[in-house]
Formats: sequence, structure tokens, C-alpha cells
Amino acid sequence: MLRTGPRAWAGLLLAGALVAPAAHAACAWPAWERFARESISEDGRVIDRGSERQITTSEGQSYGLFFALVANDRARFERLLRWTENNLARGDFTTALPAWLWGRRDDGGWGVLDANPASDADLWIAWTLGEAGRLWKQRHYSVLGTLLGNRILAEETAELPGLGRSLLPAPVGFVKPEGWRLNPSYVPLQLLRGLQAQSPESGWERLVEPSRRLIVESAPKGYAPEWVLWTKQGAFAADPETKGEGSYNAIRVYLWAGTLAPEEPLRAPLLQALRPMADRTAAEGAPPERVDTASGAAPNAGPYGFSAALLPLLESSGLPQAAAAQSARAAALAAKETGPAYYSEVLSLFGRGWQERRYRFDRDGRLLPDWSRACAATG
Repeated sequence: MLRTGPRAWAGLLLAGALVAPAAHAACAWPAWERFARESISEDGRVIDRGSERQITTSEGQSYGLFFALVANDRARFERLLRWTENNLARGDFTTALPAWLWGRRDDGGWGVLDANPASDADLWIAWTLGEAGRLWKQRHYSVLGTLLGNRILAEETAELPGLGRSLLPAPVGFVKPEGWRLNPSYVPLQLLRGLQAQSPESGWERLVEPSRRLIVESAPKGYAPEWVLWTKQGAFAADPETKGEGSYNAIRVYLWAGTLAPEEPLRAPLLQALRPMADRTAAEGAPPERVDTASGAAPNAGPYGFSAALLPLLESSGLPQAAAAQSARAAALAAKETGPAYYSEVLSLFGRGWQERRYRFDRDGRLLPDWSRACAATG
């Protein structure tokens, strides 16, 4: 395990700043630029402006870092990283995972509202730092990504009987008397592959098969749930709180599966397991907002971000006409949006960004951004 402290980390940052090579010219990405103008503060805070407390989540910061890397937007990446470390990680990523929720407190001040980390955001931050280090040839990002990855493995995973080494949603609060509460949208397989490639001795590969089982076995009818329980008896069961519903968390399960590399050996089984959602969307013309994963009942169509999120799944499942229809639906609904829509916007950046070939993942979970062309596709 790599070890360093605040002073050593500061030295790495300084050294990186002094020797950083000139970045490639950023590929124009209008949707990212618009999101950055509307939702990211000048000092690097991703703001959910539709929330009463004007919250920032570690999820939002992690996605912002990913999009900045895809866009080759080095300046915003640095600001996002600095804000995240200073405000969510107590000023030092080497000693703490980031708190998941920050915003306006009851007394009118600003600060952390919930210090419990969120492992999906932590996973994205660690992986993105490793990829930024590789692509921008900046060792200090790689070192920090490895340190965060080691902390995730130590604090946010557990050996579950009958399942194996699994990612817990947070260090605290998800081990119940009846079992372990898990989230299928928290484990993009490409990130687990990528973290293993970044740190070959880390043991990230141990999480791949339990994560595959979590995604596939929690969706026996092809619909991913928000949350699921791994029982003490060694089986998946409906989560007592969300009762098997799939909605705003679960939509990302289809997104991550659709963006897997064609060479990924688990891609075909995942696409097959989730095919009912792709077929339903193609038949009904819209993805459901909420679905009962046991019965398939789904009374309402989802927002435009849901349509955008399903673009990779539909294309990867060989349904190009359905993908075109969802792309048109997403664009039409987005044009009518009158207020802040943080979550739909980030889903759109992921889904449309992939559809426009602004990024891909390879078999080993490495990011393949398109920095080599003038991006002609609209945002």
C-alpha cells in the first residue's frame, strides 16, 4: 500500500503543476459546457439547484470529474478536485473518504450535512483519478487514486457469506440484523476492471463476480431494483424499505451495462439479463419512471434523463431504431424543461456522450476519450 501524508501530497501537487505537459486542445462538448455554466460554481462545486438546501453530493463531484476528463477540461478538473478535497474530505484525501452530502444548514451556514461517505462516488473518484494520471501523465493523480482505492477496499467492502467480497454502500448503516443492504447501481464493472488495472496487486478483481451476481440475480425479470438485501441465509431478497422498486438509482444499472466494452466477457450476459427493459422501452416508446421489479407494473414514463441513460443499452442490444426514438424523446423533453434538472442532465451527459462516441471503455476498464477529432456532433 502506498503511504503518504499531507505534506507529501502537497509536494506531489506542486511537482505535478511544475512539470504538467500542455494538454490537448479540448474537444468541444456543448452539453458539458452548458452543464458547467449552469451547475458548477467558479470554485468547483456541482450544485443541485433544484434542492432547497442547494446541495452538493460526492456523486455530483465524481461525475463532474469524469466529464471534465472526457472533455480534456483540465482547469475544471483541478477546481472540482480541490473543492471536493477541501470541503468533503476535511482538506486531505489521504486521510478521509469524502462526505456524501454538503449544503446549507438549518442555521443558515454551509457545510457537511451528512459525513457518511457514498461508495459509488468514491469508486468513480478513485477510478477517474487513476485514469487522469494515465491520460494526462500526472503521477500525483495516480497516487491519490490508489490511496482512495485502498481506503475504499478497507472501509467500504466486506466479505459476505455465500457471495464474496462486495461493495457496501457506505462504511456505516447498511449492515442490518437480517443481512446486508446493497445497491446494484453502485458497481459498474468497468470501474472494477479499471481499478484492478491501475493497481494490479490491489485485489479489485475479487469484487467482479459478486457484483455480476448482484446485478443479474437481483433482476430476475430484467428490471433492476433500487436496493436489495443479501440475507444471512445467503440469498437476494427484496429490500424492506424500497420493496423491490426500481427507479432513479436503478436507471444507472442499464447505463453502465450498455457502456461496457464489446470485449468485456460479462457484457453479453448482462445485456441478456437486462433485455426486458430494452424491449419494453422499444415497445412502449419510453422507459418507466418506477417499476415493480417483481410484477413489472410501471404506471408512469420516466423523465428525459431516463431516455438518455438507456441509449447505450438500446444500441448495445441491437435496437438502433429504439435508440433513435429515445434520443428524440430526450431532446424534445429537455427543450421543454423550465427548471434545474441536475440528475437528468448528468444522465444525459453519460448517455449522449457515449452515443456521440466522446468516450468508450476498453476491456480492462480504461477510459478511451476522443481527444483526436474536432467534435462535430451537437451537444
